[in-house]
Amino acid sequence: MEYFPLLELPEEIQALVVERVARNSFQDLYGLKASSKSMKALAERRGVYYFYNVLSVPWGLNMPSQLLKSCYAEVNPSTLYIKGVQFYFTFGLQEEGISLMKRAADAGYERAVYTHAITQAIFLCDGQYFHGIPREWVQRIGKLVRSVKWGWGLWHSDEFRQNRAMFISKFVLSFYRCQCATHEWRQCLCLWHLDMTKDDNMCERCFWIKEIGTFLRGFEPISVIRDTRKW
Repeated sequence: MEYFPLLELPEEIQALVVERVARNSFQDLYGLKASSKSMKALAERRGVYYFYNVLSVPWGLNMPSQLLKSCYAEVNPSTLYIKGVQFYFTFGLQEEGISLMKRAADAGYERAVYTHAITQAIFLCDGQYFHGIPREWVQRIGKLVRSVKWGWGLWHSDEFRQNRAMFISKFVLSFYRCQCATHEWRQCLCLWHLDMTKDDNMCERCFWIKEIGTFLRGFEPISVIRDTRKW
């Protein structure tokens, strides 16, 4: 197998390669650091911490707290997102939490774009942040956001549960009654079957009922075992 001569590239190009690797995979970054002294030096620059995606590592693993702090100090979008989610949904610091999520979203962090937009829609009745975003993107990132299991038994706040109950009573029946797509009628008007009831031809309104419902069903608050207030 012929290897690409990375070390023969100009240093600024090598630095860009390191940043891209840091964004995609911790494992590959550590492999790159081990490949040569020059790669190790580039990978250990403080600016590289900005590009880490700390959620590329399963949240249950014991990631060093100093690494998270270093990433946050460099305004790393994934740590802004994590802190924003914990502030908003765990600590009830809603103004600070939504601001942190928006900063991460403005930096292009996809999970933050989704979570900030859906939080605005559910809790602040502001649906503008999803305007123009393709359904396929919303479905893909929504599944990614809901897949993170970081609650470790923590319950949602009273406000979250109240919004969920209100959403079920106000919208779920109309979702099943709408004849916009091939669907299966459910006797239990709850959130458990929303994503398995209609095909992809559903109308725009039913699509957003389904997306918001699956968020309210599957999204977890972040456990206080890792307290981002210490970052």
